[in-house]
Amino acid sequence: MADKGTYEGFTAEERAAMKEHAQEQKKASRRASREEKAAEAVRDVLAKIAEMPDEDRVLAERVHAIVTREAPSLAPKTWYGMPAYALDGKVVCFFQSAAKFKARYATLGFNDPALLDEGPMWATAFALVEVTDEVEKRIADLVRRAAG
Repeated sequence: MADKGTYEGFTAEERAAMKEHAQEQKKASRRASREEKAAEAVRDVLAKIAEMPDEDRVLAERVHAIVTREAPSLAPKTWYGMPAYALDGKVVCFFQSAAKFKARYATLGFNDPALLDEGPMWATAFALVEVTDEVEKRIADLVRRAAG
């Protein structure tokens, strides 16, 4: 149990991510047709990737290419200001840049709808520092499995 008075609240990065999520929700509610929503969501994802520092941007571009190629049923969208990919509106996987929360490495993460179950325990997030041929194959496999 934490000592009383040691809780300092959310970090500035966490607050910023929550504000981005609120803006994403507001923006999504204003879009008109399904096609317009999908097109704007893709533009939003690509814009978020373009804003990233070079190291993260290169990784995010590769992840985006792999996900859209291997799991076309997943719809690109932003989620808490991160590139994410959803099925029936629920985020299945996402890319978190290292810079987003001042972390040591970028993360490829999977949420509950991802079908990655392997017995009583399995990974839901992976540190990502480089996309080699081997890593690309692993991401492709994970994304295909996650999308069902």
